[in-house]
Amino acid sequence: METIDDTDRKILNALQSDCAQSLDALSDHVNLSRNACWKRIKTMEANGVITARVALLDPDKLDLKLLVFLLIKAARHDAQWLDQFAKATKTMPEILSVHRMSGDLDYMLRARVKDMSDYDLLYRRLIERVDLADVSASFVMETIKDTNTLPL
Repeated sequence: METIDDTDRKILNALQSDCAQSLDALSDHVNLSRNACWKRIKTMEANGVITARVALLDPDKLDLKLLVFLLIKAARHDAQWLDQFAKATKTMPEILSVHRMSGDLDYMLRARVKDMSDYDLLYRRLIERVDLADVSASFVMETIKDTNTLPL
């Protein structure tokens, strides 16, 4: 594991807040030369600390207003089922994240869809592709906090 120092943390916090800012603005913000700042960013990318630079989109403005969490119990617990489940969920763009869980449920999925009809289509496509023991869905009524910013 690479050591992340305070300057790296400043760079990472600034990039998490706005990865499109100019290199000049970023280097001024962290009190480094432009070249030294760029070298640190490239090193953190090469070491996998920075995994991507993306634009975050407003789902409401893109008519994807319904956020749903699907709670899944697996039909089986074997490598073949897991492979089939992983392939199915990775190819469904509505599914934003898939987490294998401890406790009573096996997987938690987070998905974005237009409305209940779109959710029903997503549900039907998922159960066509994978045998599931149980699927439960919870629909978000209000988002109080939602961030991709890691606490550094």
